[in-house]
Amino acid sequence: MSTTQPRTPSRPAARATRAALRFVAAVLITSGILLLADAALTLAWEEPISAFIAQQNQDHLRGELNGYRAIVAREEAGLAYIRDLHARLARLAALEARRARTGHAIGRIELPTLHRGYYVVQGTDEGSLEKGPGHYPETQFPGQGGTVAIAGHRTTFLAPFRTINDLKPGDAIVLKMTYGTFTYRVEKTQVVSPTAFWITRKVKGEERLVLSACHPLYSASHRIVAFAKLVAEAP
Repeated sequence: MSTTQPRTPSRPAARATRAALRFVAAVLITSGILLLADAALTLAWEEPISAFIAQQNQDHLRGELNGYRAIVAREEAGLAYIRDLHARLARLAALEARRARTGHAIGRIELPTLHRGYYVVQGTDEGSLEKGPGHYPETQFPGQGGTVAIAGHRTTFLAPFRTINDLKPGDAIVLKMTYGTFTYRVEKTQVVSPTAFWITRKVKGEERLVLSACHPLYSASHRIVAFAKLVAEAP
């Protein structure tokens, strides 16, 4: 009775197998390094791929705002007869609020103490917030005499509100709209539940700004909210 010995792979086949294994290993190592780098960037700064996309959107929003200026200039000229600045800005704000469309630019927010500034869109749906901070449509526009509420991401899509927990009482927040500039002073920051819808409600006799974002970082269990009061407005 004879036994059959297993065939030993030929040298060329063995070399090809080792080369293939080395290639697979190199790909896995490279992928792991890239994943670790992406995680490190996200922890230290923001998610880089979504940040790139958001920056392209921000550039587009800037162009949109520039295109609106001619329309607003005509409206301002038509309301020049209103001598009271506050009343005139309120009328212009109402016109802008009616014209606003979801996902399109409405103004720019600047956070001087945090060294941040971004173009703001109308809407807080997922697509809108991928472009930049989003204005809650159910709240008012600056100048209309109520609560202006804006939401933003903290870890992705440029992470515009990543550090709003660092805002201190007295810090300035500036909203530059096409029809006027509005300066607010932070009164406090507060952590609330995701169902704390009261933060966007109008407060009688007070013009305020509310900024909200998920909290803590990399979690949506709560919201960090900054409350600010209007202290100045200019045409």
